[in-house]
Amino acid sequence: MNKLIITAALTGAATVPSQSKYIPITPEEIANDAVACVEAGAAVVHIHARDPHNGMPTGDMEIFGEILTRIKERSNVVICTTTGGGFQMTPEQRVRVVPTWKPELATCNMGSINFALYQAMRHLKSEDYRFDWEEEYLRNSEDYIFKNTFRGIRTYLDFMNAAGTRPEFELYDVGHIYNMAHLIEAGVIQTPIWLQFVLGVLGGIQATIPDLVTMVTTADRVIGRENYNWSVIGVGYPKEFELATAAMFMGGHVRVGLEDNLLVKRKTLATNQQLVERMRRIAEEFEREIAGPDDVRQFLNLKGIENVGY
Repeated sequence: MNKLIITAALTGAATVPSQSKYIPITPEEIANDAVACVEAGAAVVHIHARDPHNGMPTGDMEIFGEILTRIKERSNVVICTTTGGGFQMTPEQRVRVVPTWKPELATCNMGSINFALYQAMRHLKSEDYRFDWEEEYLRNSEDYIFKNTFRGIRTYLDFMNAAGTRPEFELYDVGHIYNMAHLIEAGVIQTPIWLQFVLGVLGGIQATIPDLVTMVTTADRVIGRENYNWSVIGVGYPKEFELATAAMFMGGHVRVGLEDNLLVKRKTLATNQQLVERMRRIAEEFEREIAGPDDVRQFLNLKGIENVGY
């Protein structure tokens, strides 16, 4: 598809509220950001939930349901829910959003990695933390393994298939491409597939253009270019925009948002809307048309907003 798909990842579980006052926390804030991002040019929003009282990542299905319902009432955007969850969540908690709310799109992570956030503590003093859980949350990530086993991946896909939810596969390193090739060969994953190359997590491949080239060329060789379409996530500033711009010339699509990057310019905190607006401006400089939600539905063969469970 010649049109560029912009995904906005609104809140995530890899940041703490003390890092930016613009991270949306409550269902209302997350929904407001979703609508603003669609107006700015996003066709897809990626959704995590947070406890509205303290901003901690949560798998509470009522909170998820409120977020999804609020967005749907105001927008026809494609919603991609997480199954990544937070550090304390079990696999059952992580995937529960799929059978409960039956979204059009949901993430499926393709391998286990160290997933470390503790370097963020260098920029925060003890008195800077808004909530008691945040400092320990970041510190404990030094010992955190983001677990995604072959059995777990099969389980997630079983739930997605039953709900009519299309998987968005998240690949954090080159080995995850080989994991995917194994599951395609085993018949667990059917092509064509939709990928997000996630670059820049401490514990995975890093956010450089040579690393992005490595991911794409490896996927071309191992999976086959005809069998997948892709988008890129660059964690941090300016990596988010560097990789997104490169992706546009390499046949890919892009994700921006406060889950991945907190700055719109050096030393300037961003809102989600500002990140989408900047990405759109970059695309328009190169005369790239921006995809809308219905373009994405057709391109990815999604079941349609009328068939979700919220």
